[in-house]
Amino acid sequence: MSSNKQRPSILDKSLSRGKTEVSLTAYALLFSEMVQYSHNRVHSVNDLHNKLAELGERVGVRMVELLFVRERSYKRETKLLNVLLFVKGTLWKSLFGKEADKLDRATDDERIFYLMEREALVNRFISVPRDKSSINCAAFIAGIIQAVLNATGFPAKVTALWHKGTTFMIKFDDVVLSRDKQLEGR
Repeated sequence: MSSNKQRPSILDKSLSRGKTEVSLTAYALLFSEMVQYSHNRVHSVNDLHNKLAELGERVGVRMVELLFVRERSYKRETKLLNVLLFVKGTLWKSLFGKEADKLDRATDDERIFYLMEREALVNRFISVPRDKSSINCAAFIAGIIQAVLNATGFPAKVTALWHKGTTFMIKFDDVVLSRDKQLEGR
């Protein structure tokens, strides 16, 4: 008996099917190795934050491809608030299995938004030496957020801060706000 039916290639299968969760232990091990690798190649805490953000940017670009290009159910956002809600909800759920805790806007600068996470997963498994207590491994997540925003046409600088857990300060370029105001005027 020969079958003329060919099995679908792995490339033809939907990415939304299949196992969507990674073992927390495996994630912790992989991430701690990334931090150690980065730590051994830098000379300061600021350099470590930059290196982790750079690694996060690589993930962020791929998340845009995954969520927008391959999963046709998502459309690219054109408004600032919608893309921020996308990051807080859809992106966060696909990365961490839940929405981010809070999204807030700065009162003194309309270009700045804050995305808050009480306990960032990346900081949970990292023990920081006392002399380097300012290390915030959430710089990796800041890199992911920055890459997603930049790749979707919302250029921004994202920084991870220690405030009420971890707060990601998102500072958009002026061009983003002027474009958003033009879209509201239509």
